[in-house]
Amino acid sequence: MSVTASKVHEIISSETFKSLVRRRILVSSALTAIMLLVYIGFILSIAFYRDALAIQILPHLPIGLPIGIGMIVFAWLLTGYYTRWANRSYDHHVRDLRNKILER
Repeated sequence: MSVTASKVHEIISSETFKSLVRRRILVSSALTAIMLLVYIGFILSIAFYRDALAIQILPHLPIGLPIGIGMIVFAWLLTGYYTRWANRSYDHHVRDLRNKILER
């Protein structure tokens, strides 16, 4: 099965492919917005609530440190969610569409 320019154009112009691209953009944009809100919220809390983040929860451990580490873990979780979604849903549908058009 070779991919010709006409088959590539057929894949790209199909409504199924356009729907998949819209869904991917929606998911990635939503996850990006969530991460930006969390990050900006943390930066603003550093700027305006420095004293609150400096509260010691253990000797030599301010509350801001676990919150910062939590942000990193949250970013990993969002990345894991996107990867899981792409592997289970998006990639499967793209592969099915590609195979359907290439079989013609």
